[in-house]
Amino acid sequence: MQDHSVDSATDTLHRRDAGPSAKLVQAGFGRTGSTLKTISRRSFAGAAVLALAWALFADVAASAAEITVVTSGAFTAAYLELAPTWEHATHNKLVTEMGPSMGATHNAIPVRLERGEAIDVVIMAGPALDDLIRRRMVREGSRVDLVRSSIGMAVRAGAPRPDISSLDALKRTLLAAKSIAYSDSASGVYLATELFPKLGIADQIKGKARKIEADPVGGVVARGDAEIGFQQISELRPVKGIDIVGELPPGAQRVTVFAAGIPATSKDPKTAKEFIRWLASPAAWVTIKKSGLEPIRAE
Repeated sequence: MQDHSVDSATDTLHRRDAGPSAKLVQAGFGRTGSTLKTISRRSFAGAAVLALAWALFADVAASAAEITVVTSGAFTAAYLELAPTWEHATHNKLVTEMGPSMGATHNAIPVRLERGEAIDVVIMAGPALDDLIRRRMVREGSRVDLVRSSIGMAVRAGAPRPDISSLDALKRTLLAAKSIAYSDSASGVYLATELFPKLGIADQIKGKARKIEADPVGGVVARGDAEIGFQQISELRPVKGIDIVGELPPGAQRVTVFAAGIPATSKDPKTAKEFIRWLASPAAWVTIKKSGLEPIRAE
């Protein structure tokens, strides 16, 4: 006698173990050759899309430029925030270096250009840039004014804040200070050669006033190596461990224009010009103001 229950169970087990191939047959995909052709066409189409995407990426990478920028301290905070935005928008790359607008240190912008460094953009104090243009180290007609910068005074965080609200108050503060620090760039040159003599105290503070080379003045004050320090406001703001007392008062203040230019050693003046134009555009103004500088608006 035939056991139909066993046959039924066996048939069920076979169907369970049939696997994907059987399911494909049941679904109408039993013709293997046709299936392979379909898969091949799809694979080829996918490979073609990937190849096109790679070609487009390679084309962008090949056309992307790389320029070297050297900026002085006053513009550094704004620059470091702006640079990634420009790189992302243009796919170009910025190689960034720092250096003061003047002085004889190894990284000073004039010293770099004197030894023939290949630099595409310099951002520095306007008067120092003009000197480099006269010396044909920066291309004539390439100067673009970017910002105005004011000098400020700082003390160590938590220390008493001396009065510098007037010329007389500033003079008393300088005479009373145990130690004074100022930069080796635009603001420091002005203080040492013009302001201190103007106040009639150059000789009196000579022994306690120190020019700081290749180091932020704010850092010197934060370490306690100087009781008070002077530098561009935008250079003092990023330094931790100090309190900014304020800007120099009227009659003592020197507002410096910082500008960009294209050195004679530039290997890509076209991209350099585009970058400078963008730095001077309204797109950069909010970031510039946040850093303590005043953007120069084109007339």
